Amino acid sequence: MGTAGSNSEHKQYSDDASVASTATAAAALPRKSATHRKLRKPRKSTAPEKYARGTRSYTMSHIRGKDTSIEVLVRSYLFRRGLRFRKNDKRYPGHPDVVLPKYRTIVFVNGCFWHMHEGCTKHSMPKSNVEFWTAKLLRNRARDAAQHAELEAAGWRVIVVWECELAKATREERLGKLYEQIVGGNSTESNPKLLLMQ
Repeated sequence: MGTAGSNSEHKQYSDDASVASTATAAAALPRKSATHRKLRKPRKSTAPEKYARGTRSYTMSHIRGKDTSIEVLVRSYLFRRGLRFRKNDKRYPGHPDVVLPKYRTIVFVNGCFWHMHEGCTKHSMPKSNVEFWTAKLLRNRARDAAQHAELEAAGWRVIVVWECELAKATREERLGKLYEQIVGGNSTESNPKLLLMQ
């Protein structure tokens, strides 16, 4: 009886020692932090590059769209001065940024790069893929001229505000001049003949 009990106690002690040894060894191993476990290496894209090296950043920085910062700037100023207008009206050539039917006036707020503002430092031809950009920008300018001519033939007065004119140093002066250009012209209220042209 004594020998059997001794063997049983010895076996239990050995098992306990083995478990403790295993736990100690596991605790000694370095554990991955939560941040490390979540990190994944980014997958490499197999899609081909759309732009040549050095062209992508230039293109993305000049993306044109509706409600650009300079368009919003002009509209906000005119609204504060009490003028009411339509914006990006698709019924007119070029979807003008500002349409003022009362004054028979249309305002385009143009980026200097996309519309080839001659003599402006903001309009500089990219050094890469020159033929592509030259053809594209010349098409833009020709399209602008055709749209303006069509609007003027329909009795609209077209005013262009350039991006560079809205720099902080000249912004207030240009916006003030724009307001005078608009209200200084004939309105449909003072010239009933213009009502027939809307």
